[in-house]
Amino acid sequence: MTFLDPRVTEQRNARSADIDLASPLEIVDIINAEDRTVPDAVRSAREAIARGIEEAEAAFRRGGRLFYVGAGTSGRLGVLDASECPPTYGSDPEMVQGIIAGGHKALTRSQEGAEDRLEGAVEDLTAHGVRAGDFVVGIAASGTTPYVRRALAHARSVGARTGLVACSPPPDDTLQHVDVLVLAITGPEVVTGSTRMKAGTATKLILNTITSGAMIRLGKTFGNLMVDLRATNVKLRDRSERIIMEVCEVPRDRARALLDTSGGVVKTAIVMQFLGVDREEAERALADAGGLVRRAVDRSPPPVSPS
Repeated sequence: MTFLDPRVTEQRNARSADIDLASPLEIVDIINAEDRTVPDAVRSAREAIARGIEEAEAAFRRGGRLFYVGAGTSGRLGVLDASECPPTYGSDPEMVQGIIAGGHKALTRSQEGAEDRLEGAVEDLTAHGVRAGDFVVGIAASGTTPYVRRALAHARSVGARTGLVACSPPPDDTLQHVDVLVLAITGPEVVTGSTRMKAGTATKLILNTITSGAMIRLGKTFGNLMVDLRATNVKLRDRSERIIMEVCEVPRDRARALLDTSGGVVKTAIVMQFLGVDREEAERALADAGGLVRRAVDRSPPPVSPS
């Protein structure tokens, strides 16, 4: 007798049914063939992902934060994406935060039962000060994680906007708490129920796109150059000077001087050079332009050299 789980992520994959008899190369080919379907699944959710970017940007501009909430693999991916934002975009660590069922110890060791402890979700969100103006995104590959459902319900109750990233259609009792549903159906896993595989890959792509998109919209880049960089150590100072040299087409000593007078902020230094103004005027111009260098200076970034 066959018992079919309604969750797509828990169903068996006919294409990998004999994987236990496969050679190492055959295993690679089977997994790779399945992985190649993931980008299309993510693309099918492109409009919802774009709405996620809009919600995150809006939250940031009103002084709110973006929270990722999940259990197991989903929670770890949320924490990972959040932790990569400060070094990548120079953002305040408070802007994007990851919350995982079971706490930080769950990052390296499974905490059995943590995803079923409903009040743990309320406690965790309360400890992080989730409030109206924030954007709380639940991550649940199966779409049914109790911890995530309770977290979204609590977020809604305090006035936060909510989203859900899932790889199997969520039930109505979860959807009623969701403002933006990002549903990328990746299908049965190569190893049944192992959502760290295709579902995990899709989730990583989606979270990366939401945070990157929101940061770009906030003016963290000039074209595709990272310009919201703060020279806080020797390596970052060198990178900052090189960016100013390339964008402004000035020698190293001029880039160094601009960086010094800008307070070590690359985008401010660039605006100072292009507009011929001091730091205070450059910061005002950036504020008027919503943080975007291109709008503040009314010019395009340098062309990309052919590879």
